[in-house]
Amino acid sequence: MGKDKYRRFQENLTFTNMVQPGFDEVFGREYWLRGRWNEDFFRNPNPIVLELGCGRGEYTVALAERDPHRNFIGIDIKGARMWRGAKTATERNIPNAGFLRTRIEFIGSCFAPGEVDELWITFPDPQPGKQRVKKRLTSPQFLGRYAGFLKPDGIVHLKTDSRHLHEYTKAVIERNALPLLACGDDIYGTGMADAALSIKTAYECRFLKQGLPITYLGFTLGGRTLFDAPDFDEEDNLDVSRLGE
Repeated sequence: MGKDKYRRFQENLTFTNMVQPGFDEVFGREYWLRGRWNEDFFRNPNPIVLELGCGRGEYTVALAERDPHRNFIGIDIKGARMWRGAKTATERNIPNAGFLRTRIEFIGSCFAPGEVDELWITFPDPQPGKQRVKKRLTSPQFLGRYAGFLKPDGIVHLKTDSRHLHEYTKAVIERNALPLLACGDDIYGTGMADAALSIKTAYECRFLKQGLPITYLGFTLGGRTLFDAPDFDEEDNLDVSRLGE
């Protein structure tokens, strides 16, 4: 481990806005903050919004700054990256931005039924290939996890540069007859991007420079807890621009 990475891991331990449960605290058991995020972490009754795979936490911080009446939690496993978001929120004194370092596979151990109002999934790994379908954050397997803590009318936001993931998620939505609230194939080219959608991470800026259109889907889980896999042709929906990455 490099010195800078080690320094970040050590500084993470000092941030009051970052929670880092151990494996034995979330694997097969309920984490102590489950159902108590409002009371014991944010100390207010405001709605909770999660960003999954938050990376450096840029989106989480920006959302929290523009909406102080909601609580935002960025979730990722890579602590050296999350350090940036936690440090920025600390330096700017943003009390409604928090960070949870854990694998998204364990997210059900961390949040109780109905505890979360919305989910943001921003530029996740599209996980191309038939063997990696279950790892996509909008797969039926992951939607089933979200259903365990998302409110019945809670919105799932997917913002991505991956046409493959966009089309796959649309297929999941259609297969399960989920309420589709918004769909955009090019949010900037069509003027669809509002204040929240216009927040740009470092990754997004790179994708835009490459000329990749940014897409968006907003949907709810329709009260479902189980989801079927769609009939989706992986080969016909490859991200040609991403081949070789």
